[in-house]
Amino acid sequence: MPEGVKKRVYILDNLGCANCAAKMERQIRELPGVKMAVITFATKQLVVAADNQDELLPEFQRICSSIESEVTVTPREEDAPVHKKESPFEENKKAIIAVTAGALLFAAGEVLERTMPDSIGRIIIFVAAYAILGLGIVWTAVKNLLKGHIFDENFLMSTATLAAFAIGDFAEAVGVMLFYRVGEIFEDIAVSRSRSQIMEAVDLRPETVNLVREDGVVSIPAKDAKAGDIILIRPGDRVPLDGRIIEGTSQLDTSPVTGEPVPVKVFPGKEIYSGCVNDTGVLKLEVRKPLGESMVTRILDSVENAAASKPKIDRFITRFARIYTPVVVAAAILTAVVPSMVTGEWNYWIYTAITFLVISCPCALVLSVPLAFFSGIGAGSRKGILFKGGVAIEALKDIKAVVMDKTGTVTKGNFAVQKIVPLNRLTEKQILTIAADCELSSTHPIGISIVTEARERNLGLVRPKQAEEISGKGIRAIFPEGTVLCGSTELMEMYHVDTGRYQKDTYGTEVLIAVDGELSGYLVIADEIKEEAAGAVRRMKSQNLVTAMLTGDAKESALSVAGQTGIDEVHARLLPQDKLQKLKEIRGKHGAVMFVGDGINDAPVLAGADVGAAMGSGADAAIEAADVVFMTSSVDAIPEAVDIARRTGKIAMQNVVFALVIKFLTMLLGFMGYANMWMAVFADTGVAMLCVLNSVRVLYMKKHV
Repeated sequence: MPEGVKKRVYILDNLGCANCAAKMERQIRELPGVKMAVITFATKQLVVAADNQDELLPEFQRICSSIESEVTVTPREEDAPVHKKESPFEENKKAIIAVTAGALLFAAGEVLERTMPDSIGRIIIFVAAYAILGLGIVWTAVKNLLKGHIFDENFLMSTATLAAFAIGDFAEAVGVMLFYRVGEIFEDIAVSRSRSQIMEAVDLRPETVNLVREDGVVSIPAKDAKAGDIILIRPGDRVPLDGRIIEGTSQLDTSPVTGEPVPVKVFPGKEIYSGCVNDTGVLKLEVRKPLGESMVTRILDSVENAAASKPKIDRFITRFARIYTPVVVAAAILTAVVPSMVTGEWNYWIYTAITFLVISCPCALVLSVPLAFFSGIGAGSRKGILFKGGVAIEALKDIKAVVMDKTGTVTKGNFAVQKIVPLNRLTEKQILTIAADCELSSTHPIGISIVTEARERNLGLVRPKQAEEISGKGIRAIFPEGTVLCGSTELMEMYHVDTGRYQKDTYGTEVLIAVDGELSGYLVIADEIKEEAAGAVRRMKSQNLVTAMLTGDAKESALSVAGQTGIDEVHARLLPQDKLQKLKEIRGKHGAVMFVGDGINDAPVLAGADVGAAMGSGADAAIEAADVVFMTSSVDAIPEAVDIARRTGKIAMQNVVFALVIKFLTMLLGFMGYANMWMAVFADTGVAMLCVLNSVRVLYMKKHV
């Protein structure tokens, strides 16, 4: 996206042709002053980066209506819904009525052809049927031809069916046009339903919220709620905005955002995301972020922006379609003329040529790839995985190694008491109580973790009569029962405490406790490993991925985490620039690399990886630099994202191969005299519809364990 240039989103109503959308995008991009223009057929959106967009809007409309006459271009309002609730059948009501009437006349003409083959009535009926079914297509083809647009589907279908009329195949001409219109309707419905399924899954923005005021609860537009407001969330309501619970407990269904089916218990003080569903209790939520910054809007924006970022295969197919259609049309002309001049069988070879014309329509090809990637983006968003474009999915499907930061990625990023070791007559509970008493006033993360553990165990804590903090070593505290030292081995040595019975742990930070000069025990404090980390690493290995960890922490700590999770390679005590160098070494050894991190110091290595992924709980700089964002901050999201990317890539390739094979096979059969125009129509609209249905399979893929 060009910096300093205003971006605006437009809705292209009545856009019905993927190949036409590609032509519109190309022409709009060539306008003076336009820095970037992308049309996403799956969302019917045009995204333009340009100055003076109000002046350019008439030009956008002129270009779009010159290619597809019914298309209207309107700027999208910020809070407007991104999909219409109108039924696909309602959208195609006129077409369905026309096709039904045409089908009845076609059936009547077929009856007359068999009972009274020489009757003029059958010709009149076929002409009437063709007028109902094909007049609009022929008229559009003429208008487009006058504007210099040839090789579009209207021109190709009109030429093919009128040529059939010219050689006396009235039933064939009408039947093919009927079959084409039916296929077109089914294709439109399939595209509309898939678009609706994806956008309804990701557009979780609320229209209103229940604002709590002194005089009661009032409903206000969600966009008017601001940080600090208190809102009421009843059982069954979707959480409308990001915030912190200040009253009430409940079970929260997070599956709309994270894809996880297990409900999460929430209580006062808990931060929760918008988009989740409140299952049981009544909650009062303090709004932390307005609608424009909440999770539901971030997910929607990510999907819309991602859909506009086209992978290489999509750009290749669009370029290929521009060459493919003229080549096939040229082949059709040669097929009609050359063999006919040799054999004299003009009817046979013209009929073969017009099957080529029908097959030459590139819509199935142009539609086959972007919809697959759009479905992959939608599938990811339903699981809290935000892909920043088809390019990210395309790169992710080919990675060979996953490199992870430790803190905040494999671990939770917060200290907790892992172990309590008594060394004399005191119990674990007494050691923890003494340490927590000493640390009551501490603001250090280690001290806070000790106090938190004691309070979670409901231990009674007492402040010391006197406490002295010895910088970098620990605390010396005086209690009625005696003097306590709480800190490092250096603190013990400073006061000549014998530490011979203490054995250093391999992982974490130790806090030693001495009472009246005698070592009584110690606590091991460490960053907690995420519960799902080991399972996620196993799943990555099942995907034939090498796993590695880069961290600035001590080697002992890093090796311990790797040992507990099963990570293959460990590189510790690294500076940010060292991480980038190690990443390059891993890439050289194994191939394309994905890096997952969450810190601001991870931004360079995220940008330098083949695919950079950031935990949603991480720094904004890391999220900005990443190609993929895991909103759940779960390690499980890594293999899940790889799975979605690989399946999306396979489906896109299946669509391309299927469309091309069917088209070329139909052309070959037609040339040999075994295919007719009916088969050619299936090779166009039928294949397009099957590609659409194949694409949405990504949305319903099951999670692999």
